[in-house]
Amino acid sequence: MNQINLEQEFRVALYTKKIRYFNKIQTKKYLIVILKKMMVKDNTIKFFIKKSMN
Repeated sequence: MNQINLEQEFRVALYTKKIRYFNKIQTKKYLIVILKKMMVKDNTIKFFIKKSMN
């Protein structure tokens, strides 16, 4: 369950390549953007799960 699939590994590689040359401030800002996207995705999944149970 804690493993990632091949597509996810590819995405990690893309993110790694993208942030490789970021400075510390750029990295922190990018991390915040990604965390917000993950929260939106999580909220969307929760919404549809809750909606499907009703």
